[in-house]
Amino acid sequence: MKYISKFILHKLLGWKIENDFPKNLKKYVVIAAPHTSWVDFPIAILTRISCGTMIHFIGKDALFKWPFGYFFRVLGGTPVNRSTSNNLVEAVIKTFNSKEEFRLGLSPEGTRKKVIQWKTGFYYIAKGANVPVVMATLDFENKKVKISPPYYTTDNKENDFKHFRSFFEGVKGKNPELS
Repeated sequence: MKYISKFILHKLLGWKIENDFPKNLKKYVVIAAPHTSWVDFPIAILTRISCGTMIHFIGKDALFKWPFGYFFRVLGGTPVNRSTSNNLVEAVIKTFNSKEEFRLGLSPEGTRKKVIQWKTGFYYIAKGANVPVVMATLDFENKKVKISPPYYTTDNKENDFKHFRSFFEGVKGKNPELS
């Protein structure tokens, strides 16, 4: 599957991957941005498989209904009900703490629409689970996925977010006007 994914991503679609997901870490949060199109998902899945690293994801529960529910679960997805306040951050922290190996991919925007301010859930998950954040671009303009080294959050949220945002600066999503 890894070689097929590499062939599709690199040869057929023309994408490059710069760096790799940390192989020496069993737990971390991956934030991928910008998230501007449904096309981000297959690029992210092809990247994950090409790199040989299982990264789980969460998605709105509507995506997990028939006929696609089984497919998304096999790919590592878990449905979440976003219409109710169910303390998702705490639930994900418990998942991190209960597993020997777990990597979770999230979009800091929380939507494909243009946002000025990112959601903070990924940050509090990383802090609460005491795991680093790995950043991954979805740069459609240059057809490049760039993966950062792990970043451990500090006690200065403002500086941490400056660090995160600087990694994604200038990256254009599939729909650049939403980046």
